[in-house]
Amino acid sequence: MDCIEVDTSKTDELCQRKCHVVAMPYPGRGHVNPMMNLCKLLASRGNDGGDDILITFVVTEEWLNFIGSDPKPANIQFRSIPNVIPSESGRASNFAGFIEAVMTKMDGPFEQLLDQLELETPVTVILADTFLICAVKVGSRRNIPVASLWTQSPSVFSVFYHFDLLIQNGHFPADLSVRGRERINYIPGISSICLEDLPTIFNGQGREVLGRVLEVFSWVTKAQCLLLTSFYDLDIQCTDALSSALPFPVYAVGPTIPHMTLKDDTSNSSNVDYMKWLDSQSKGSVLYVSLGSFLSVSSAQMDEIAAGLHDSEVPFLWIARQDTSRLQAASGDKGLVIPWCDQLRVLCHSSIGGFWSHCGLNSTLESVFAGIPMLTFPIFWDQMPNSKLIAEDLRIGWRVKSEVSTNKLLKREDIAKTVQSFLDSNGEETKEMRRKARELQSVCQRAIEEGGTSKTNLDAFVRDILQYS
Repeated sequence: MDCIEVDTSKTDELCQRKCHVVAMPYPGRGHVNPMMNLCKLLASRGNDGGDDILITFVVTEEWLNFIGSDPKPANIQFRSIPNVIPSESGRASNFAGFIEAVMTKMDGPFEQLLDQLELETPVTVILADTFLICAVKVGSRRNIPVASLWTQSPSVFSVFYHFDLLIQNGHFPADLSVRGRERINYIPGISSICLEDLPTIFNGQGREVLGRVLEVFSWVTKAQCLLLTSFYDLDIQCTDALSSALPFPVYAVGPTIPHMTLKDDTSNSSNVDYMKWLDSQSKGSVLYVSLGSFLSVSSAQMDEIAAGLHDSEVPFLWIARQDTSRLQAASGDKGLVIPWCDQLRVLCHSSIGGFWSHCGLNSTLESVFAGIPMLTFPIFWDQMPNSKLIAEDLRIGWRVKSEVSTNKLLKREDIAKTVQSFLDSNGEETKEMRRKARELQSVCQRAIEEGGTSKTNLDAFVRDILQYS
């Protein structure tokens, strides 16, 4: 199968550079975005301000259509493989089928693309999402080092990596209706966690792909290093435990969010309607609501959220990718319901006082970077342990629902009451939560400064891959 070449007008010039990184994300927005943000950081961190590094960013043809026109540094080029997996638009409807296709159908096209790239510029290192074991297999066959990028939290990695401990201690399988709040404390790096706060793959939802996920972790140690999209101080204990358990370096280089774009000229964004609306609101008064781009809640739950926001009388900005007109009508005129926004720029706006989130790691990192407390509303997979991290460990947020492992409908009156209390700037509990959020924001921003842990780790990784050249 032919591979499409894009944006190669400067290929001859780029090929003269020393280090060629082939980067391939797992084909989902929560994986593509942090991989690209990392590549943009890498593109500027070589010996000559990045001029000795060429990055080839590999995606499917569909994803190339999504991101191909996005701005990027000159030393990042796009290349694509054919659409051998289901469309992104239907990924959530057949999660198991999508993962099966990713695990079985991307190997051949990726290896064919590597053949082409090797003729142009020898590949120094493959930077691949941890879930793409095809990259590790191909790298092993071709003697190309592989750097594995983990886009979920260090704690979730540790749970999967030490899955055998759950079996040995009788906690898999487990009936959460009976043992959901039972705590376990034997997973390295995790002091204590309830069974219902483990990724949903262990308690039924998504369990059909457990075998494939465990296969991923049987291959992970065949890579040459692990990169974490979080920053070291977010989960020190678990990051240290992974560094001790794994046979290669572990680099916490995050947050791999588009924080570098905040320095760009904001004149255009200030003219966007939702930014104008935020400008008109009082400081810290607005609740930002977004439940992610992958899965959503039921229509009945969305209606309850709309009614709860309406009854709370709190200003809100709600990102809902479907039924925006209906939800706007149901939730009233105190806020806006729109299909998309520049999330990080919104979170950094002075009028935002809280973030109601599904707790994907990227959204969590953006909220931490902005110093915004969170209402946690996890839906699937790693969002459950992320919610626990936010509300219980870091104490920079509240759980919206107490019964984490159930699909019980959260009622409008409870939503309204919670939102009102959460945005109450005079409450002692909310004052303490906001203080902790600001403290963690400072730690996060120090990590990405020169001399910070993330910059230091990123430079160490760059030094390592330059040695492969």
